[in-house]
Amino acid sequence: MGKSSKDKRDAYYRLAKEQGWRARSAFKLLQLDEGSPPFVKILHGSANANISLEFNLFEGVTRVVDLCAAPGSWSQVLSRVLIKGEKFGRSAWQDREAKLRQQMLNIISSESAPEEPASETRPAAEQHEPRTDVKIVSIDLQPISPLPGIITLRADITHPATVPLLLKALDPDYNPNTMSAQASHPVDLVISDGAPDVTGLHDLDIYVQSQLLFAALNLALCVLKPGGKFVAKIFRGRNVDLLYAQLKIFFEKVYVAKPRSSRASSVESFIVCINFQPPAGFKASLEEPLGVGNRLAKMLADKLASTPITAPAGYMQNWDNGAWSSTPVKVLPAQDDGICDVQVEDLTREPADKDIRWIAPFVACGDLSAFDSDASYKLPEDHVSLDPVQPPTAPPYKRAIELRRAHGGAYGKPPGK
Repeated sequence: MGKSSKDKRDAYYRLAKEQGWRARSAFKLLQLDEGSPPFVKILHGSANANISLEFNLFEGVTRVVDLCAAPGSWSQVLSRVLIKGEKFGRSAWQDREAKLRQQMLNIISSESAPEEPASETRPAAEQHEPRTDVKIVSIDLQPISPLPGIITLRADITHPATVPLLLKALDPDYNPNTMSAQASHPVDLVISDGAPDVTGLHDLDIYVQSQLLFAALNLALCVLKPGGKFVAKIFRGRNVDLLYAQLKIFFEKVYVAKPRSSRASSVESFIVCINFQPPAGFKASLEEPLGVGNRLAKMLADKLASTPITAPAGYMQNWDNGAWSSTPVKVLPAQDDGICDVQVEDLTREPADKDIRWIAPFVACGDLSAFDSDASYKLPEDHVSLDPVQPPTAPPYKRAIELRRAHGGAYGKPPGK
């Protein structure tokens, strides 16, 4: 399968090379920023409404953390939008339309009007003076090629030692010996496009992805300012509504978004959390994720200690001294398989027969008339297939390719023949 075949099967892969993006995932972030187009049905609880929802992720944003950033396509979007001031997609189209109306009304001269509308193969971007008040930090275990205005860190987001490194990158005056693990200058936006190497075992892939999301959220809670935003990749699976409910504790609004450039055949989606509102007294820490950490066993022991003392069946209490004929034990109700269900106290004051599950709204993002990521498109006759803008810097399969070449390639031919 050659490059031309992949250009046919994946229009966004071809557009990413033609527009200079490092990966096709750049379109996902741009479409998430646009939100849903007008007159799209959004499922919100049990009601459907024809509304338009724009997330405007970059509005008023000057400090951003990009987690799991390699190869750097999302950081590239941040650099071009926040630092260089370029506009893409719907916002660029709206600017062109406004200038066209001004030209028709003779408000501006034709010389200052845009030369021609941007095509699908050329990004609609306007050049502005680079901003100096923007700080963007990108983190990944894999090396990231440098980008203008981007601070790159090679670190593990699941390790507590990453927090001081991130805080030092955000604030050069930060001293881990004298200051807390909270950002003195918190950020406006935290994004994460990280995903594990999928195995094909969907339950395992969903679990590993949820743990990666859990680590990204814990790190975001350490650096995000009140009112900030959090965007991360998720794999939709069974009991995903529990994840939505947990995020709703920290954010006012939580949405599940599916960009147009994300394949419909994939369980991949993105969680978009708006307006960070930490609970009163909450302090984020990677040692105690979500404020619980390793205290879960102690919390279970305290719950067990508060369980009423129950004597085993067949034993009676001594009327003379009040003692039981056997040592009393604390018993939790067990199922047939021997597993005990821990019942947490319900503080919602809701009727027992009421379904109190919270279902996040599902939003389709991007222009619905754009390319279908699952469809194949005929290439023009003069099409020239381009090389990727950013080849993999340290792919996990690099060693396997070197060994295969050393043994004569896929067909086992001796080297040099």
